[in-house]
Amino acid sequence: MDLDHEFPELLNAADYFVDRNIREGRAKKVAVRCEGRVFSYEDIQLGVNQSGNALKSLGVRMEERVALLLLDTEVYPQAFFGAIKSGSVPVCLNTLMRPSDYEYFLNDCRARVLLIDARLMACIEPIRENLKYLETVVVANGEPGSGDLSFSKLVSSQKVELETAPTAPDDACFWLYSSGSTGQPKGTVHLQRDMIYSAETYGREVLGIREDDVCFSAAKLFFAYGLGNNLYFPFSVGATSVYLPDRPTPDAVYEVIGRNRPTLFFGVPTLYASMLEAEGSMDGVRCCISAGEALPADILKRWRDRFHLDILDGIGSTELAHIFISNYPGDIHPGSTGKLVPGHEARIVDEELNDVPMGEIGILLIKSGSAASCYWNKRKKTLQTMLGPWMNTGDKFYRNEEGYFYFAGRTDDMLKVGGIWLSPIEVEACIIEHPAVLECAVVPANDKENLVKPKAYVVLKQGRTGSPELQDDIKNYVKNTLAHYKYPRWVEFLDDLPKTPTGKIKRFELRKLANNND
Repeated sequence: MDLDHEFPELLNAADYFVDRNIREGRAKKVAVRCEGRVFSYEDIQLGVNQSGNALKSLGVRMEERVALLLLDTEVYPQAFFGAIKSGSVPVCLNTLMRPSDYEYFLNDCRARVLLIDARLMACIEPIRENLKYLETVVVANGEPGSGDLSFSKLVSSQKVELETAPTAPDDACFWLYSSGSTGQPKGTVHLQRDMIYSAETYGREVLGIREDDVCFSAAKLFFAYGLGNNLYFPFSVGATSVYLPDRPTPDAVYEVIGRNRPTLFFGVPTLYASMLEAEGSMDGVRCCISAGEALPADILKRWRDRFHLDILDGIGSTELAHIFISNYPGDIHPGSTGKLVPGHEARIVDEELNDVPMGEIGILLIKSGSAASCYWNKRKKTLQTMLGPWMNTGDKFYRNEEGYFYFAGRTDDMLKVGGIWLSPIEVEACIIEHPAVLECAVVPANDKENLVKPKAYVVLKQGRTGSPELQDDIKNYVKNTLAHYKYPRWVEFLDDLPKTPTGKIKRFELRKLANNND
């Protein structure tokens, strides 16, 4: 699929990802496994139709938003595609946030109906009186409180047939909220075409996903990354998804893998590092995928040594639906983000949007057929980010002559030390190779002359204890591996690195901490 691909005049994503599987003879094929429960594509289609009819019975009309605050269970695809098939727009909300965040999300998207997992009700109760637009709360996977509705009872009473809403490729399909790591979260509006474009490019042409695959994503469905991994990629070819509602600890992940034997496993660098510290098997997995943060080469090496499996590192974004640069099976360059995913174009530019010479660091712009249409009610930010057909990713990259891209941090993460640009990612990748280090983040801090120098915040492996001697050892390790100016002038040990709910390191918090301390 290329950038000029023409979609039909009418297009509904639920028809493509659910009903098409029935038409193509996969009604009895297993679509979802969750905690021992098994659902065929026929089961999912029934749930989609009844969920869509339930929303219509509550007065939800075409183009109106429906908020989903759901854990990863079989309810998710039914509610998500049920909304889309009925013509309404599901808004996927992060399940790891605070009540004040949900107050913002629900008032910003103006959803009149909220579908929520019973285990998350405590997040909503404190803010109910502040929700200006919410009228109906539908509770799944548990009993509702007074005045709320039961999802199972509401859905089971509906008709089993649902006419597909006559949506167009450019109609709103679903929303995701950006992580908000550098500001207020933004409602990112995706279109009916976007999931199809990602599935046909990254899903088919990079992963080579096929009907006999079993997908398991530790990244949850409310993330752009997880939504593709564990919902629309497998549904695009009639494969099987495995859901884990609970937190993806290494032990929990290994248990799911042992019980379900997925062929494709999707994680993030932090999880891969933690899994290397725990006991478990990856039997049955043919390929591992990583995104969210740059994958350190040392983690890839140790993973290969232990499991004899590659990890395909890539980069994606909420705005572009999924991964747009990736390593490929059989073509993995440790430390590189890889090459462009088919159907995508890239430019690397300076601050005036002029292309920089090959090999120089600049800002990455991407052109994609899966790009979001806008940020909801944020025209200024939309214009700053969505530059005609080009999306400003806010990431610093350089590209070599062979077409491999190398991540050099965010636009506000780069350090200039002694007049030379320094990528904190490069220093982090070096530090994490130290045998005592589990995780690290490098941020700018000011020395006594108020000059910028790198500072490392380090989380040690279990059983290791911080000391001045270990601080010096880490500094010397970097000095002996990289150019001398790149070594961290300070090393501070933390129990945990601050992270967003999507697992990204909150570098702005560490920058504040560094400049308050030094």
